[in-house]
Amino acid sequence: MEFFEVLRKRRSVRRFQDKPVPRELVERLLEAAFLSPSSFNKRPWHFIVIDDREKLKALSKAKLGAAGLATAPLAIVVTADESRSDVWVEDASIAAEHIQLAAFDLGLGSFWVQIRNRMHDEGKTAEDYVRELLDIPPNYRVLCIVGIGYPAEKKPPHGDEVFEPEKVSRNSFGKPWK
Repeated sequence: MEFFEVLRKRRSVRRFQDKPVPRELVERLLEAAFLSPSSFNKRPWHFIVIDDREKLKALSKAKLGAAGLATAPLAIVVTADESRSDVWVEDASIAAEHIQLAAFDLGLGSFWVQIRNRMHDEGKTAEDYVRELLDIPPNYRVLCIVGIGYPAEKKPPHGDEVFEPEKVSRNSFGKPWK
């Protein structure tokens, strides 16, 4: 499949078939993450593969919008050592997006659950909730969780309406690019 076709057809999937993701596909997803670029090649990330049903259910309670993790057969928690890189957010975000694009290419669905800067409840951040649940060391920050599995829903591809020319400038902000 052509790259731009992948970009148009990849959509967030939050309902999954009750079917495990084979280990060889999980390894391909991790390969995609490790192929992502990072600032000065510091590679500050660490990925936690979750396939335990009870942990997935617990992660689905991390914050509002995470419920789809309860039906996902797999999740990858994307963390990074903030002491290794001041741009760990960007590095980890690129890796997470590589995971999502690879998932689609492999016939899987995925969705991003933002954890950083989100709340679990009034007294605890989603990051602290996930950190405690998965025994994540204090120098590692939790960016997101990518829920992954075989889709149980089908969504149409993105159309041309996603392109917003008014949000593109040329040579100076506000000057039309065309």
